[in-house]
Amino acid sequence: MSTSRTPSLTRFTRRAALALATAPLLASMAGGAMAQAAWPDKMIKLIVPFPAGGPTDTASRIVGQKLAERLKQPVVIENKAGASGSIAAAQVKKSPADGYTLMMLATPTLLAPHLYKSAGYDTVKDFTPVATVYDLPIVVVVNPQQLPNVTDLKGLIAYAKTQKTPLNYTSSGVGSFGHLSMELLKQLAGFDMQHVPYKGGVPAITDTIGGQVPVMYADLVAALPHIQAGKLRAIAVGSPQRVTVLPDLKTIAEQGIKGYDAVSWGGLLAPVGTPKAVVDRIASEVQQILADKDIQDKLRGAGAIAYYQNPAQMGQRVQQDYTRWGQLIRDKGIAPE
Repeated sequence: MSTSRTPSLTRFTRRAALALATAPLLASMAGGAMAQAAWPDKMIKLIVPFPAGGPTDTASRIVGQKLAERLKQPVVIENKAGASGSIAAAQVKKSPADGYTLMMLATPTLLAPHLYKSAGYDTVKDFTPVATVYDLPIVVVVNPQQLPNVTDLKGLIAYAKTQKTPLNYTSSGVGSFGHLSMELLKQLAGFDMQHVPYKGGVPAITDTIGGQVPVMYADLVAALPHIQAGKLRAIAVGSPQRVTVLPDLKTIAEQGIKGYDAVSWGGLLAPVGTPKAVVDRIASEVQQILADKDIQDKLRGAGAIAYYQNPAQMGQRVQQDYTRWGQLIRDKGIAPE
């Protein structure tokens, strides 16, 4: 009798032990699912790696406000500038991967690890892409008094090639996207100019208008009022497509440099490990926000073009830009001063 009952008792005991052992795991999984399902239930922090007032900050505030309305939780903008945004990125990297800390990535921050050895993060490995938000076109501009006969890219290249000493051009700084984009243009088109870096776009534009430097590769948002006022002449845009605010301005690719593509852009990142369901929820909300014509108009007013990409597409874009611009930085030996 006893021998027939022992195996059953043993099996029961083992099942009970297994149930007890797995109970905490099941409870944890259930609790995690409940917490994820409840997201968001508190304030979301959106870190902007640049000062207030610039295009990255403006885009963040436009989208952040609508995101707060849709999620029914505050979205607080926190500006944390410095070292091309690497200070902010290093902070976000260390933040909990729970969906309550986001960063508006911009191209300088994407590329900062190639320029700053102490950046403290890897753009590709340390973050989860959420959604691309905007493109920020950049334009080649000239001083119309200094270069009265340069009205297009072909004219600039021809003029530069006639100079005994390299023609000067400026950007917002060493390693800035304008600097990198002009170096790519020089490489592909086979001509030379000398970079005269400034510390910021405003002083660079001021001196280009003043004639101290005749050429600049500038953010459209900063240059547009001066182009419209006739103080600067735009001769090319770096994006693959023309921009609506300057519809007659030809792209660099249209002017003979086939395949040229230089677009500064911005998009939301989260710390690596942020739950996929949370990332997908934010991405879905951003997609719907950017489909709103009013939002598109507001972004256009800041010089940015609403441009949505899902997490996978943004991740591919991060990887491609990180690789190709990083190679140019190494090839040209570009390093911050």
